Amino acid sequence: MNFIRGVMGGQQAGQQPSGAETIQKLCDRVASSTLLEDRRDAVRALKSLSKTYRTEVGTQAMDHLINILQTDRSDSEILGYALDTIYNIICNDEEEEQDEAGQKQADDLGAQFTDKFVEDPEHVTLLLTLLEEFDFHVRWPGVKLLTALLKNQGAQVQGIILVSPMGVSRLMDLLADSREVIRNDGLLLLQQLTKSNAAIQKIVAFENAFERLLDIITEEGSSDGGIVVEDCLLLLLNLLKNNSSNQNFFKEGSYIQRMKPWFEVGDDNSGWSAQKVTNLHLMLQLVRVMVSPVNSPGATASCQKSMYQCGLLQQLCTILMATGVPADILTETINTVSEVIRGSQVNQDYFASVNAPSNPPRPAIVVLLMSMVNERQPFVLRCAVLYCFQCFLYKNQKGQGEIVATLLPSTIDANSISAGQLLCGGLFSADSLSNWCAAVALAHALQDNLTQKEQLLRVQLATSLGKPPVSLLQQCTNILSQGSKVQTRVGLLMLLCTWISNCPIAVTHFLHNQENVPFLTAQISENLGEDERLVQGLCALLLGICIYYNDNSLENYTKEKLKQLIEKRIGKENFVEKLGFITKHELYSRAAQKPQPVFPSPEQMLFDHEFTKLVKELEGVITKAVHKSSEEEKEEEEVKKTLEQHDNIVTQYKELIREQDAQIQELKEQVATMSAQNEQMQTTMTQQLSQIQQHKDQYNILKLKLGKENQPNSQGDSTQVNGLQTEEVTQLREELEELRKQYTLLQTQLSDKDTLINSLRSETSQTAEGSAAESDNTELLKELEALRSQVQSQSAEINQMRTEREELLRRAEASSSDAAPSSDGSLDAAKMAELESRLAAQTAETERLKAEGKSSSDSRVELEQQLASTTSTVAILQTEKAKLQTEVQESKKEQDDLLMLLADQDQKIHSLKQKLKDLGETVDDEDDLDTRDQTDDDYEEEDEDED
Repeated sequence: MNFIRGVMGGQQAGQQPSGAETIQKLCDRVASSTLLEDRRDAVRALKSLSKTYRTEVGTQAMDHLINILQTDRSDSEILGYALDTIYNIICNDEEEEQDEAGQKQADDLGAQFTDKFVEDPEHVTLLLTLLEEFDFHVRWPGVKLLTALLKNQGAQVQGIILVSPMGVSRLMDLLADSREVIRNDGLLLLQQLTKSNAAIQKIVAFENAFERLLDIITEEGSSDGGIVVEDCLLLLLNLLKNNSSNQNFFKEGSYIQRMKPWFEVGDDNSGWSAQKVTNLHLMLQLVRVMVSPVNSPGATASCQKSMYQCGLLQQLCTILMATGVPADILTETINTVSEVIRGSQVNQDYFASVNAPSNPPRPAIVVLLMSMVNERQPFVLRCAVLYCFQCFLYKNQKGQGEIVATLLPSTIDANSISAGQLLCGGLFSADSLSNWCAAVALAHALQDNLTQKEQLLRVQLATSLGKPPVSLLQQCTNILSQGSKVQTRVGLLMLLCTWISNCPIAVTHFLHNQENVPFLTAQISENLGEDERLVQGLCALLLGICIYYNDNSLENYTKEKLKQLIEKRIGKENFVEKLGFITKHELYSRAAQKPQPVFPSPEQMLFDHEFTKLVKELEGVITKAVHKSSEEEKEEEEVKKTLEQHDNIVTQYKELIREQDAQIQELKEQVATMSAQNEQMQTTMTQQLSQIQQHKDQYNILKLKLGKENQPNSQGDSTQVNGLQTEEVTQLREELEELRKQYTLLQTQLSDKDTLINSLRSETSQTAEGSAAESDNTELLKELEALRSQVQSQSAEINQMRTEREELLRRAEASSSDAAPSSDGSLDAAKMAELESRLAAQTAETERLKAEGKSSSDSRVELEQQLASTTSTVAILQTEKAKLQTEVQESKKEQDDLLMLLADQDQKIHSLKQKLKDLGETVDDEDDLDTRDQTDDDYEEEDEDED
């Protein structure tokens, strides 16, 4: 202000400068001063004058202030003054005390200066850059200024921010500011930024907005929090409403689960603050946004499933049945529960199982219906209960059956109040609103459910003492004919139209009452006032349904006779005109917009959302049915029959195709199985061919060897079997025979030892009583197993030596046989045949031994498994353990003796083999020895003859 006095000091005392002149001098000072302090003082003065002289400052100083923002970036103080000044020029919030005309002028002024500021998009970009400054005096006025710009010119500023690099990200950083005033004003800024702009909403959501906002709500105390919680919830509503992408992101991010703690109200529900009511109201709206009927069915079903699984639906039902909850919160909770269960079978079943905490417990549905038919309850609450009942029955045939069952004679319980009893009570009460609500609720129990329409025909009502009961259908028509209020008659007509549509049996029951058709024709043909036009249209619709769904079972009321009656009594054109009164009614279009019944007053509750769909579906077909002649109907019936026959033929072919598909699939599976078997057989055949080829190769090698050995060399060979060599061979045979006997004895002893070991094992298994000596028994069994393995290895070595001995004997026999004259071809052929037979026998014996070895291995593995299973639970008594150890020691000594004998045998066999090598003889198997002996005897006889 000293600077202002200095500026004004040049004037004479009686000539004070005007505000415009002062502002002009200040602007010149801002533009021309070279000192930063002078410019700062001038901007501070403009800020103080901006509220009083808003127009002058905005007109003269706007460009200079923007220039300050561009040039004096290093001084935060002058930047703050400039931002505050521009905010005062643009903002309209300071004009609260003005009248309506002044407020409108101020709004126009703010919009004018906003247009001037955003005329150059670089100014908004400059403002976004300044928001990166952490200095409080720059950031806070920048947030307020950008919020004011968005309020005045939201779409234009949103477009600039959207194309600005990292524009939205810079604004999201405001939520992380540690200074609450900036964070809170940042919430207001983001509210304005996300209004009606799906692209910015998506960017904000993917900038982790949900996580940050939910954290802030939790920090601020959830529903018990203050205005900050409200701002967060409003921002969440902006991000999620009508934005399927963000809704899916919210659900996939498991944020629905984090909403459950919001609705955990205590037992003491008294003293709810206004802020808590507002917060909880917004929270319920947020739940409804996720499951709104206008969303895609798949997304809604997924959210409903998540809300049930995380317990959110259960928490809402707890609030629903709690006491002391404010009326508006209870109403909104009922609407929220309605949309959470709408069309979800699992949620509807859960809601049907909820009981109110009363004595005795009553189902929540019954408690809610009691409020709906009670005329003392608030109107909005009754509408909410009706919506909840409609959502409970929406696509819920199971629930529809349960409601209708409470009206059937076999299920009525006189000691308890049921939903059917409440609906009938409301249907026939003196309150027209109760009549309408009960009729609509009962109509929803019949919606698209032919079975329940037929079941409801069984319901009988006792009207008064001494009179026979009448059916529910008849009672509805009786009340309709008594001329009650318009709202009551509209509700009953909607119920009757829903009941008999697409149900020929119900149409027959309705037409069976001789008074119904004359009443309808009389209502339609009369010229009544505006209020009765809707009733006439609904009567025309009901009569049209009787024509369209008539099965001609009643001779007096066939389709043709009803049409003739309309033509004579009403006139076809007049009938169609009266039918059109329904859709032309002003409340019809309002009810057709959304499922929830929302009406300004009870008198305007005339149409139901689902009924508008029925009218739209039937109006055209009824008009055509009324205008059609009998010949056209016959043609249509013939066409229908033809189509039915065609459909039957198509169905038969479909069944045939299904059977053929099943057969083809079965054959494919068989082909696949046979192909696998074929491949397996091919593999087996390849292996067998390979084995055969190996045998052939071995046979050819033996054949070649025999061919070489059969060459004439008898003299040299005969010398090897004469004299001393023959005697040595005989001696060798005897020794080998003795070795064979010893070997047999050893094998017998080994068998005895195996039997002893097996008996020891069985005794060990039978005498096991504890686990005290488990480790000692394990060591003992290991020693037994080691002994057995040694015996088996020695046995294998003996078998190998036996095989080698037999091979040596066979070669010796072959050498002896070569010494005889073999010029005869038949003898060679016989030998070849014998060799081939021996080869075949050897092959068979080899296969047999392999099989026996495999079975032995399997049995050994089985024994090992049995032994392992017994060692886990065995416990040997101490006395028997000593006995076993003694026997094992004895068997070990015997095994050592056997090993010594085997070593001696091995040494003898080795020495015999060496002698045979020295003599140049080869030793064959035992079977060949007998043949060799016979041959040697023949040779000796021949030698004696020659001598």
